[in-house]
Amino acid sequence: MAEIVQQRIEDRIPELEQLERVGLFTKKEVKSIIKRVTALEYKLHRLIVNKEDFIAYIQYEINVLELIKKRRAHIHYQFKREEIEYPIIHRINSIFKRATNKWKDDVQLWLSHVAFCKKWATKSQISKVFSAMLAIHPDKPALWIMAAKSELEDRNSSESARHLFLRALRFHPNDKKVYQEYFRMELLHCEKLRKQKIQLEQAQMDLGEYEFSPEILSGKLAEVVYKDATGKIKEAEFVISLLNIAAIFDFTKDLQDSILQDLQTNYTDDSSTWDFMAKRELEAPGAGEELQTAKGRASDINRREERCCQVYEEGVKSLNTEPMWTCYVAFLLERMKRKTNVQELKEKRQERLLGVLQRAHDCSLLKENYYKNWLQILLSSGDAEGAASVAMTATQRYSQSVTMWSLSLQTLMELGSRDIGRCFQDALKHVNPKVHTHWTGRTVCSLACSQRGLLSAVPAVAMEMKECYLDWSYSTGGYKKARKTFTSLQENRPLSKEFFTRMIQIEKEQVLWIDTIRLRTFRFFVFFKHNCFLFRFSKDLWLQYIREELGPLGQPENCGKIHWRAMKFLEGESVERFISKHALLQTGHL
Repeated sequence: MAEIVQQRIEDRIPELEQLERVGLFTKKEVKSIIKRVTALEYKLHRLIVNKEDFIAYIQYEINVLELIKKRRAHIHYQFKREEIEYPIIHRINSIFKRATNKWKDDVQLWLSHVAFCKKWATKSQISKVFSAMLAIHPDKPALWIMAAKSELEDRNSSESARHLFLRALRFHPNDKKVYQEYFRMELLHCEKLRKQKIQLEQAQMDLGEYEFSPEILSGKLAEVVYKDATGKIKEAEFVISLLNIAAIFDFTKDLQDSILQDLQTNYTDDSSTWDFMAKRELEAPGAGEELQTAKGRASDINRREERCCQVYEEGVKSLNTEPMWTCYVAFLLERMKRKTNVQELKEKRQERLLGVLQRAHDCSLLKENYYKNWLQILLSSGDAEGAASVAMTATQRYSQSVTMWSLSLQTLMELGSRDIGRCFQDALKHVNPKVHTHWTGRTVCSLACSQRGLLSAVPAVAMEMKECYLDWSYSTGGYKKARKTFTSLQENRPLSKEFFTRMIQIEKEQVLWIDTIRLRTFRFFVFFKHNCFLFRFSKDLWLQYIREELGPLGQPENCGKIHWRAMKFLEGESVERFISKHALLQTGHL
């Protein structure tokens, strides 16, 4: 092992001598490099080597390269690269190769090698790295795509990129991403040839026997890829993705028309087709004279949206499904969220959206999450009766949905409806509180009108409701209402620690305007009389109480009494843990 390490160090001598001779490194720095490299080399020749040792060696060599680059710029010396940088780059590639041979499954290690080759302009090495990596990881489509893109962008070789894509399709014949990137590559290649032809024509150069093929310049290769792809993957969204790629290039009008015709002929049973065709109407050109004023622009936008709606209407007639209605509603909702100063356009958008929401609901094809948007629109427009009706019918449509019951109860609470109690009781019947205890947090606004949740036989529900009711009281009525709610609920068990600690937090937030004595009195009342007796076996609660007394508003002399009471109530392992943590607290380590 020593002989091998010594040989590798001696191989470095020419480049180190050059570094010292040209003034990039001092003699002392060269000695330091030799010492550091010797240690790293020995680590790589141990019986059991770690990947981290290889990475550390590589990183050190890269750091040396970076330092050489900076010092070259500083002293304006740009010679002897073949004798200085190239050996280091070759050595790093060699170390990467040794590492990837040993840890073949580590894709990140392979990609790090690729990144190094790209940064330090060793493009000839990139193809070898990708070739070795794909031989081991042919099951990863993303790596094939990266390799092909590298051939096209780094080496400017469209032929090699095409060859890699064809190989990738042998392993992944139905992979959408591979086909999309292959399609894009052929269009990019075509665009590059067209630009070359234009430049040569402008230069009036004699091409001799070489001619640009009209079929290739018109994108026939991309069309072949498209036909092969759609023959294997028959999905509207995939066809649309290829159409969007083709639309990027300005010479693909015929190809786009062909794809569009294919979409309208073979994929009318897919909602994505109707959604795409409808949104295309927004791109239709408007009248130039109208666009000079705000009302004219709004009128033009309104006409385009009307044309979109006509396409959607045809879609829901021929394809009356939930995805189709979802596309329709999502489009109208997105248009309504767009800002405009023209009131007529706002009202028209809202009218369209409400009408479609009602029709989708009547067909029982409206998705659950759109009911929230529906209720928000009705409430903002002041239609209380309509909002209440939608809130009640929504729970019938999704009777098992926790979210829907919560949304309906919140709406009824905002409206002050008398039906909230009945709705809340129906919710308890349909939703299992033992499984969905978190649902109570969403229905807290109904607690003021129904006591059944607060007095539920399921402890988890009752405790969480009290916590939520306290939060709701504080957010809606401030400190006084929260204090009143706390006082009324503290006598009804079960109670949770979070219920009391939340009230403590609320009290602390009033410290800027209440006197310290009242805060201390209340804190003592809560922690000692309630918490520490209700939850007297909790060591964390006793420690929290001691920490409060050690705080800026506490009385440290009471800590002894609290410690004595804690030791009286705690049992078993809790005693030892309490003593240990109390000691840490006293020494300032907790």
